[in-house]
Formats: sequence, C-alpha cells, structure tokens
Amino acid sequence: MKFFIDTANLSQIQEAHDLGILDGVTTNPSLMAKEGIKGEAAIMKHYETICEMVEGDVSAEVLSTDFASIVEEGKKLAAIHPNIVVKVPMIKDGVKAIKWFTENGIRTNCTLVFSAGQAILAAKAGAAYVSPFIGRIDDSNWDGIELIAQIAQIYSIQGFKTEVLAASIRTPLHIVKCAENGADVCTCPLDSILGLLKHPLTDIGLAKFLEDAKKM
Repeated sequence: MKFFIDTANLSQIQEAHDLGILDGVTTNPSLMAKEGIKGEAAIMKHYETICEMVEGDVSAEVLSTDFASIVEEGKKLAAIHPNIVVKVPMIKDGVKAIKWFTENGIRTNCTLVFSAGQAILAAKAGAAYVSPFIGRIDDSNWDGIELIAQIAQIYSIQGFKTEVLAASIRTPLHIVKCAENGADVCTCPLDSILGLLKHPLTDIGLAKFLEDAKKM
C-alpha cells in the first residue's frame, strides 16, 4: 500500500518525505486555504513546489462543477508538472470530464466518493484513483472500512485498473484497516502516519535497553 500525505503544508510534506515512506501528496481547497494560499497564481505555484519535493503523484483539485470548466481547469493543472493528477468531484459532469481526461492522457483522482456505485462509475470512466472518504462515512454512522473492502473486491472481480485511495483518514487504526481490506493507497494527515510508530511496549523496551546499557 502506498502512503500519500494529505496536506498543503510544506514542512509536513518534507517530514513525511524524510521518514522515507512518502509516495505522493493529496490536497484540496480547504487545505490550501489553511496554509494561506489564495489566488490562482499562488495555488499553481504551490502545486509546483510540492511536485519538486516528492517523486510520486500529487493530486490537484479542480474548483469547477460544469464539464467545460472542469476540463479547462484540469488542463491547466496537468500542465504544471508530469506528476500532477487532476482531482475531480464525483458528479455527473465530473464523470464526463474524467472520461475526457482519460482519452486525452491526463490522469485523474475521483474524489468525494461515498458508495460502491460511485466507485464503479469512476473506474468505468478511467480514473487513475478513486477516493472513498472513510472518516466522513464513519461520522454518518456507516462503516468506511467496509466500503474500502467492497470497492477493492469489485475492482478485483471486474479487472478495473483504478486504484483505491482511502481518504479522510482519522487514526492510525484506519491506516491498518485500509491495508487489511485492500486499499492501494492511503492518504493521511502527518499525525496519523506518525501514530503508527507508537506502542507502549516499544517505549518500555527501549527504556529497559538504555537502562541496561548504562550498566555495561
């Protein structure tokens, strides 16, 4: 399973990269705004900077909702860097745009996916990635991990090449469960990634080793 970091914060991207496990980056307008990145020129430049920091795919989200505008915006984003994947919402015109992008050699990430039916449409249109938002599904009293397993099973049976990119990750346990249930990619906040390092027995064991080393 590949690890993407879900942020627009350059220092967090660098920290994940330095950890040696970073395969890519996902962002969205909310994350850009959180970093104070405003205006088309500033956003495009920020995407370019992120692409220069990582070797893997960088999802850049369109803000439009009609077919023609999604296509035009997506073309601009794809021109920033070869690693850009255009992030398109799961709406009717979004699916149409994904098909257009696929036919014109532009890779896409279908975002805001909350059902297996939506994931099937995204795969049929040729999306490179589909992003089920498992944390938001859990918030609605449904099971986000179950959706990951369902989509992974359908894709395997049908031979779809679209990768399942688990998004809206809230905890380190989400990451483990996604790996267990067939996610190809997990996009996470830095805290969730670093949370995988933690275990009380590791801390206890290290403290004991260091204590014993002093006696040598």
